[in-house]
Amino acid sequence: MTNSIFQFGQNVPEYDIPVLNERAVRASAGILFLWALISFMNAWLTGNFQPTRVFVVSFLMEFTTRIFIDPRFAPIMILGEWAVRKQQPEWVGAPQKRFAWAIGFVLATAMLYLVVLNNLIGPINLVVCALCLILLFFETAFGICIGCKVYNWFNKEKAQLCPGGVCELPSSQMSPIRRSQVILVTAFAFAIAGIAQWVYSTAPKRAAEFEKPVAAQPTVPVDPAEAERCKIPDFAKAMGHEEKWKLHNNCK
Repeated sequence: MTNSIFQFGQNVPEYDIPVLNERAVRASAGILFLWALISFMNAWLTGNFQPTRVFVVSFLMEFTTRIFIDPRFAPIMILGEWAVRKQQPEWVGAPQKRFAWAIGFVLATAMLYLVVLNNLIGPINLVVCALCLILLFFETAFGICIGCKVYNWFNKEKAQLCPGGVCELPSSQMSPIRRSQVILVTAFAFAIAGIAQWVYSTAPKRAAEFEKPVAAQPTVPVDPAEAERCKIPDFAKAMGHEEKWKLHNNCK
């Protein structure tokens, strides 16, 4: 196995194309997903976007190293390799992974411009964050590289050595989706929906409803510029996002 400093993937004698260890890739995706989820929920629930900004910069540094230098030198990939160092490597094709990570690089660059440099808040940010979380979740939870599937749409040479051998597996050998399984999953979903409705209907009243009313505060003159800044945009109203929008923009 020979490798240079600047290359994408490892050269393994058994394979004709550069490869990556899928186990390390999934482990690193799991680390990034956990970090991204914590940052996203912190921003969503508390209006604190600082962890998100730190994550965006870190994510961009990670994927810049993976794509333009070598995945072996990317810090989160190193952590992933450490986590699975006792497991047998599962080698997968590197070209499709590079394409998939390029999608992540583009998303991270967009978030850098929107959230870090311009401190913008809006539906575009939510869509980009949600897309990143979906890509990372499918990678780490199911071993499904969505970006690798997109790779086949734009390349005549189809992806090789896919995780789980899905590229080489004939459709006739794939596990079928049985009707009984569909019925069970559907019944489970309806049961959970009914339980959730019952739980919410029997939930105790919030403590705030039992608190004594607070004495009225003296009226403070409203700054016209501040009032204009805190004017809730139409997209937030359409999403039912008024309170969250005020929280994220530090408006009362």
